[in-house]
Amino acid sequence: MGSVMQRTTRDDVPEGVSGEVTAMLDRANHLGSDPTVTNYGGGNSSCKAAVTHPATGEPVTLLYVKGSGGDLGTLRYPGLAVLELDRLHRLDDRYRGVEHEDEMVGLFSFCAFGPGGAAPSIDTPMHGLVDAVHVDHLHPDSVIALAAAADGERLVRDCYGERVRWVPWIRPGWELGRMIAEIVRNHPEAEGVVLGGHGLTTWGATSEECEERGLRLIREAAEFIRRAGRPEPLGPVRDDRRPLPEEARRQRAAELAPILRGIAGTDSRLVGHFRDDEVVLDYLSREALDRLVPLGTSCPDHFLRTKIRPLLLDTAPDAALDEVVERLRELHTAYREEYAAYYDRYADADSPPMRGADPAVVLVPGVGMFSYGGDRLTARIAGEFYVNAINVMRGAEAVSTYAPVSESEKFRVEYWELEERKLRRRPRPKALAGKVAFVTGGASGIGRATCRALAAQGACVVVADRDHEGARQLAKELGGADVAHAVHVDVSDEASIRAAVEVACLAFGGIDVVVNNAGLSQSAPLEETTAEMWDLQFDVMARGSFLVSREAARVLRAQGHGGDIVYIVSKNAVFAGPANVAYSSAKAAQAHQVRLLAAELGPTGVRVNGVNPDGVVRGSGIFAGGWGAQRAAVYGVAEEDLGQYYAQRTLLKQEVLPEHVGAAVVALVDGSLPLTTGLLVPVDGGVPQAFLR
Repeated sequence: MGSVMQRTTRDDVPEGVSGEVTAMLDRANHLGSDPTVTNYGGGNSSCKAAVTHPATGEPVTLLYVKGSGGDLGTLRYPGLAVLELDRLHRLDDRYRGVEHEDEMVGLFSFCAFGPGGAAPSIDTPMHGLVDAVHVDHLHPDSVIALAAAADGERLVRDCYGERVRWVPWIRPGWELGRMIAEIVRNHPEAEGVVLGGHGLTTWGATSEECEERGLRLIREAAEFIRRAGRPEPLGPVRDDRRPLPEEARRQRAAELAPILRGIAGTDSRLVGHFRDDEVVLDYLSREALDRLVPLGTSCPDHFLRTKIRPLLLDTAPDAALDEVVERLRELHTAYREEYAAYYDRYADADSPPMRGADPAVVLVPGVGMFSYGGDRLTARIAGEFYVNAINVMRGAEAVSTYAPVSESEKFRVEYWELEERKLRRRPRPKALAGKVAFVTGGASGIGRATCRALAAQGACVVVADRDHEGARQLAKELGGADVAHAVHVDVSDEASIRAAVEVACLAFGGIDVVVNNAGLSQSAPLEETTAEMWDLQFDVMARGSFLVSREAARVLRAQGHGGDIVYIVSKNAVFAGPANVAYSSAKAAQAHQVRLLAAELGPTGVRVNGVNPDGVVRGSGIFAGGWGAQRAAVYGVAEEDLGQYYAQRTLLKQEVLPEHVGAAVVALVDGSLPLTTGLLVPVDGGVPQAFLR
């Protein structure tokens, strides 16, 4: 937990905006960077500042507050809602009581100052009604541990005395804002408020005072738990739940990942995330696990991300895989039935439809935690939230008994119409959102362009290449770990492929799209083609793509949701050119693999197609590696003119680029051609000799 951050100069704040805003944004970023202080997308910060109204020339006080759906750690000025404070206060005259408080949210936008600004969040009243220049609402693990304990009010008093006040659980809104504002008015000595089952609110006359106060109260709660708590609050370690050794643990996780992803993605396509750090493994080994997991998480930000509770696997960590799969199916069926019953217990005619009955978090004692979301960021954050919940449970059990908000209140938040509106405001997912692509030879040329095209359509991409540094650089360019992952692979080596696929499963949960792109070429007349040249090209292209497809097919079958395998073949698979027998024969073998695997894997929902490009000269690693000079010599042209030479012999007279091939791959896997399998798509500008017959 860091110290108070000093004010900085920011280039995201328009000229003329009060320095209070700059200080508040710095504070928000500082607080939001520590997951033990507040979690991703959770918490809120605000400040108030006087300006001259440009329309009236009169002074007006503005409220700058984090907008709906924003994240404190990455908050920038455009993410603030800016409201006229006096107009917001006057909404209190319109307030008709708790039963009608949701209607107040629709009035917030009528208090906006000028055009633009983010949509105000449900926490806006808390920040606007409290009479302080700076206000923070945070979700610190140590404070929520007290707030989610059975006797939380007493614990807060024992920890802080009268300096911090208690408010029983109430859903965020106008009523909660009123309650905290009244505490601030009536108890000027108070430094903060703990909200039952929820979090901490603090305030200050300056940004520094507000931040210092919040961090100090968080530290005091942590120190209180350490001082007053039991040494092993979650009970002893159970021998049958001890973590497997690291290598065995990661191997079992990779085996389970596609199976669990198939289960978690029954209702919608999801990406997975895996963690097996000490805090997770220790929690999963403890005796209290069976009692705590069904209670679910407490803070609304937690259970909105993690669902009401995780799915807990109860087999031994090293049980036979067949036994584990059978038990998972039983547990998944029970989970779905229980979730549907939970929805039916509390839903009424105005409730949004049930969003899906699958778990967002799966706990596997001895192995680790798997979490799921529509993209890898969401999946990772769901796991982070459950780690917050683990910390809360441990703290609450240390000083009392963990007692989260009631199931009915969880439902009121999970299926809150205001939350539903927030979900509806999200952009429509891209065509490949939730899909994971494994691209061999992904660091350069066609592979590089294909990785970029797939990522641009929302896919998570595993950049698999012998050039590990090149793969890492591309993964970084594509957006880092939440978008792309680099893995070293030699497609001629079975063990290397198996290891790379395991890494993909641990990084993103599984695989949906396989692009067999790795290749090379050494051309020569028949008499000069050595057995080594032949073997090398068959090892990489014909044998390598077979091995990759075989390993990936096991993952696709385990997931049970179909998928796509795409071969980057060549027009040379059907067009007989001179002095190129080894390369063209290997490509012809790949082309027939497309047909064979389409026939074999079709019943599982896996489609297998290929792309037949003409020679891709510009941006190609193969051509740059010497093949371009060889082919130019065969055709009697300068190497720099080879691309145009190829183009001029086509019907369209256009050079084929890596981007054209990447676009064809996307077209085959984005759902546009759902009933197409066994097809070889020409991307060659029109080479009549390569027309398929």
